Amino acid sequence: MKLRSLAVAVAMSGAVSGLMLVSSVDNTAQAQETFEWKMVTSWPKNFPGVGQGPERLSEIVEEMSDGRLTIEVFGAGQLVPGFEVFDAVSGGTAELGHSASYYWKGKAPAAQFFAAVPFGMNAQEMNAWLHHGGGLELWNELYDDFGVDVLVAGASGVQMGGWYNKEINSVDDLDGLKMRMPGLGGEVMERMGVAIVNMPGGEIFTSLQSGAIDATEWIGPYNDLAFGLHQAADYYYYPGWHEPTVMFEAIINEEAYASLPADLQAILRTAVRDINADVLDEYTARNNDALETLVNEHGVELRRLPDDVLAQAKEHSAEVVAELAESSEMAQKIHDSYRAFQEKVVNYHAISEQAYYNARNPEGDTAE
Repeated sequence: MKLRSLAVAVAMSGAVSGLMLVSSVDNTAQAQETFEWKMVTSWPKNFPGVGQGPERLSEIVEEMSDGRLTIEVFGAGQLVPGFEVFDAVSGGTAELGHSASYYWKGKAPAAQFFAAVPFGMNAQEMNAWLHHGGGLELWNELYDDFGVDVLVAGASGVQMGGWYNKEINSVDDLDGLKMRMPGLGGEVMERMGVAIVNMPGGEIFTSLQSGAIDATEWIGPYNDLAFGLHQAADYYYYPGWHEPTVMFEAIINEEAYASLPADLQAILRTAVRDINADVLDEYTARNNDALETLVNEHGVELRRLPDDVLAQAKEHSAEVVAELAESSEMAQKIHDSYRAFQEKVVNYHAISEQAYYNARNPEGDTAE
């Protein structure tokens, strides 16, 4: 009995050792497996800020993974047009995409809540809602039917009100203008008599210069200077009521993400979170220098939008947002979460951020 027990014990020990060896081999093989991904974007290749964010993401992921996950970045039009990024990732043409969700309003109208809401939350507030207020979970729920996941991948901060080829002294001056403005802001402008034209960023300059459009918004001084928009329009208006920030998105093909080992998934998530902060930091650091260049070196006329324009924009914004919320059960769910969080954060910011700004700059607007 003792010999038989010993033999069984030895046999069992060998079997366990064999299983451990196989498991170790499997883990090692998985750790050595490499993945080559493609990322398509809605921006010109290497464009400052929003275009360079994806490039840095690729570099960080490759470094953190020791080359096990590499990402080749394609600018708008290199692999797919800028407005086809979502379809490319959903369909598996690319594993990753970098864009802004209001471009997909034809597929998922409620996606606009996650990009920019006129007179809504700024970048700091949006990041808080998305990461700690349930917003990102709702965003992923909205995209479930399309086979993609989403992470927050940058923010512009408060944008400018736009470039115009004539002065805007009252809301009447908007009537009949052709303007490039996406998302909910564009819908608001339509109600103010503007003909809205949608186009990728790379087409803006030639369209403004040729007269195909009379006005445009893009992002802010850092990017607008890079596009040379001051060469096509003289008047630069603020504030960017229509986009208190744009939150950029990293959309990920679900099947491709599921194929990654857990450590590469974590690396990708961590790298995107890093880029999310870095893009906003870059805009904050660069915008004022670019604005000074536009005004002092290129003679751009910096103007504040008239009060009646802002008042009507705010009134129509409430209408447009309410109608979007009523368009579907999911839109209402997202809207309710957004507004509940905004109310709380605005209440606190009234005695923190806003109160501090007022104390720091009691004279108010110093832009002119």
